[in-house]
Amino acid sequence: MGNRQEPDHRQGQDDQKPADRFPGLDRFAAGANHIAGRLRPGSSGREYTVVDPATGQEVLTYELAGAADVDAAVAAAREALPGWAGATPAERSEAMHRFAAELDARAEELARAESLQCGKPLKLTREFDVPGTIDNTAFFAGAARHLQGQSAGEYSGDHTSYVRREPIGVVGSIAPWNYPLQMAAWKVLPAIAAGNTIVLKPAELTPLTSLLFAEAATAAGIPDGVVNIVTGAGREAGEHLVSHPDVAMTSFTGSTAVGKRVAELATATVKRLHLELGGKAPFVVFDDADLEAAVNGAVAGALINTGQDCTAATRAYVQRPLYEAFVSGVADLMAAVRLGDPFEAGTDLGPLISHAQRDRVAGFVDRARAYATVVTGGVAPHNAGAYYRPTLITGAAQDSEIVQAEIFGPVLVVLPFDSDEEGLALANDTPYGLAASAWTRDVYRAGRATREIKAGCVWVNDHIPIISEMPHGGYKASGFGKDMSSYSFEEYTQVKHVMFDNTAVARKDWHRTVFGDR
Repeated sequence: MGNRQEPDHRQGQDDQKPADRFPGLDRFAAGANHIAGRLRPGSSGREYTVVDPATGQEVLTYELAGAADVDAAVAAAREALPGWAGATPAERSEAMHRFAAELDARAEELARAESLQCGKPLKLTREFDVPGTIDNTAFFAGAARHLQGQSAGEYSGDHTSYVRREPIGVVGSIAPWNYPLQMAAWKVLPAIAAGNTIVLKPAELTPLTSLLFAEAATAAGIPDGVVNIVTGAGREAGEHLVSHPDVAMTSFTGSTAVGKRVAELATATVKRLHLELGGKAPFVVFDDADLEAAVNGAVAGALINTGQDCTAATRAYVQRPLYEAFVSGVADLMAAVRLGDPFEAGTDLGPLISHAQRDRVAGFVDRARAYATVVTGGVAPHNAGAYYRPTLITGAAQDSEIVQAEIFGPVLVVLPFDSDEEGLALANDTPYGLAASAWTRDVYRAGRATREIKAGCVWVNDHIPIISEMPHGGYKASGFGKDMSSYSFEEYTQVKHVMFDNTAVARKDWHRTVFGDR
């Protein structure tokens, strides 16, 4: 099949300035750190400029946080810890319910700020990022009242035992740039619901909604110092936060390569560690699947957030009887996807986060031309934004770079398979294990796929949906630990065994093992 090029789509960029798209930029004039309830400037002596990836226009220039700012944020979190940890679950819950209401009242400005800094279409931020964050906040407001341990019991016969769940302390978290608002929520909410305080470092490219999130927490009455934001570079602010002796836990979401560095730093101070790392999600289509559903699911699952999603469908394995029709259907649907201005109603796909990321994605595709076929896409439109057309690739070998590496862009690779055993083996043939999907009408095939695919989430006849009540986390090089759901409390609490003697006997029977006889 030859290279199928879709028609050009009008990019729709207008003359609006960033302040027109999000009329609240002046609120960050005081700085890009939120420490002890107020904005503060950085002290690194180095400036950073947030750029609208859809237009290339400068959005906000601020001074990056340095080690001193991290120290101040950790000190604020440590000072707030006794009061917040000592609050009753009901008190924390009530504060977080107010937090959810505050976010709901600010939904439109959160959506516009997220679209501006990330290039996400407004329909994505309005219908996915922001509502998901509000729902997550409401979920943890309720979950804060259900931090339960094992039932009390006399397990030794002479003692009563029970289990307490206690906060770990000050949490130092690092969030990525692909879902800045949702990642801030995933880091902050389980931590504070469990009674911890937190210092969050968002990506330098995308600090706006993390700051708005913290501002909403303060407005909701969550005490100063419970939620702190420091916006600095990874090697300076991030590494100092992970290494800080007063930080008891680190949660990191990002690439596997950086996750290894975070783990190295955390290990030096024996911190609790939670890692949500890279992914290369397989999309397994069996020969009895609903072809139309699979085609629609593959395009949506591959292109959401312009493919900058660690759970995005990136490797489609299609059983041979459906292979040609699947490739043709995906190519046609990808060609119809509308690139454009994120703030225009007709836009389906926005730009990548930066021109550097666009060039990185293009590099993977360009290198693949030597050993595979680019069926559609594979080019960048000629405009000021960091756009890249939805790209479909076939003919690649299983061990090729385009199949094995995390590209983090709007690129889907399709490979055929014959037997069910082969399809499932190919799905597992990657270092990653974050998410996957299986497409079939056969309940037994579906059951086998969910058992045998090694991933933290396996969807059946869908790909991407997440809900607050269910955990998110990976196998293998995709990390360990869970975001969302009550399972996340396993990351953010210490489990303590408490044991009471019930005999009131001074000399216990076991003492004879140390002195005397029975």
